[in-house]
Amino acid sequence: MIPRYSRPDMVKIWEPENRFRIWFEIEAHATDALAKRGVVPEAAAQALWKWWDTNPTIDVAAIDAIEAVTKHDVIAFLTWVAEQVGDEARFMHQGMTSSDVLDTCLAVQLTQATDLLLADMDALLAAIKTRAMEHKFTPTIGRSHGIHAEPVTFGMKLAQAYAEFARGRERLVAARAEIATCAISGAVGTFANIDPEVEAHVAAKLGLAVEPVSTQVIPRDRHAMYFATLGVIASSIERLATEVRHLQRTEVLEAEEYFSPGQKGSSAMPHKRNPVLTENLTGLARMVRGYVTPALENVALWHERDISHSSVERYIGPDATITLDFALGRLTGVIDKLMIYPERMQKNLDRMGGLVHSQRVLLALTQAGISREDSYRIVQRNAMKVWESDGAESLMELLKADVDVTAKMTASEIEDRFNLDYHFKHIDTIFDRVFG
Repeated sequence: MIPRYSRPDMVKIWEPENRFRIWFEIEAHATDALAKRGVVPEAAAQALWKWWDTNPTIDVAAIDAIEAVTKHDVIAFLTWVAEQVGDEARFMHQGMTSSDVLDTCLAVQLTQATDLLLADMDALLAAIKTRAMEHKFTPTIGRSHGIHAEPVTFGMKLAQAYAEFARGRERLVAARAEIATCAISGAVGTFANIDPEVEAHVAAKLGLAVEPVSTQVIPRDRHAMYFATLGVIASSIERLATEVRHLQRTEVLEAEEYFSPGQKGSSAMPHKRNPVLTENLTGLARMVRGYVTPALENVALWHERDISHSSVERYIGPDATITLDFALGRLTGVIDKLMIYPERMQKNLDRMGGLVHSQRVLLALTQAGISREDSYRIVQRNAMKVWESDGAESLMELLKADVDVTAKMTASEIEDRFNLDYHFKHIDTIFDRVFG
């Protein structure tokens, strides 16, 4: 991932030094377990930890240089460690295969990454909740197909986003559990040369669950589910970002991204204030979703294993988590600083001459004894006059002048159907459901 869309804490998880440190812990914990079972000398495990306790610097360049000769990353790492530790290092990796190290390490890295993503989700949820509460009863127009429908509140819009991201967080917790498994089962996963208790020991030390059957690799349906979850969260990011982009359009301008002093919107047009952050989020969401299909295709490996998944995961593991981490942080900032304009919301509510109240009149006429078909026809013929006048006409006044309406409703009854507060009587119920 390019630095422009990266944050340092997530990047560190995927740096070679962190990966090699996890590899060492896997090998050292496995050697501990082997020593306890009498398979290798106690001194071997002690020698590994004694060297480790000196807080050595991982020489990534030296390991890479060895790999350039061996053409095998795990062997290169084991060779380098042996050069540092000495003769006792020969007892490392007893009965293990490379996938035991690689897959278990990936599980650790993904759980580390997920913990950061969960913290990101918490920060985003807090920001959305704050703004939702702030605008719980701020009237705005609800739109369907991009067209004025009926009144909602801006807080309700944000409550919907909160509920969606809360579901996303629950899915992410489940995805973390799905991905957090350990495999130390040896070639083709039979434990022929290493006892299952070694796997259990390493899993406990690393905070992972034991993989029930690993067939040399951890089954990739777990990874597919994980990256699919990231893709769904990315889609939720895009949904909220798209809402902000629409609300910032000049013709709407009910909310907009914060525009900082000195910021420029266009190299050619000094008046421009563009929704660049949410447009950026839309693009980043596409990238995260783009990693889902390769993860799904990784599920179908040959027999007990092949490495067709390996190159894919070297891309999508870092890129998907780093991109989503950045996107969640950016969206949190957008919501936290979002500029919201209640006056413009009210102006937009009023601009179409009361059309947003048409359903209430329709229902009132049906309750007054007119068929639904006739009620719809009566209200629509008046509504179309308002529509065609671009709001210059008033639906309320047209209805008051319509004899078919006044035969069934008094002027006061008509006016009552244009009460904005009527639409918000259950907002508290909705907020209680969302926020508790």
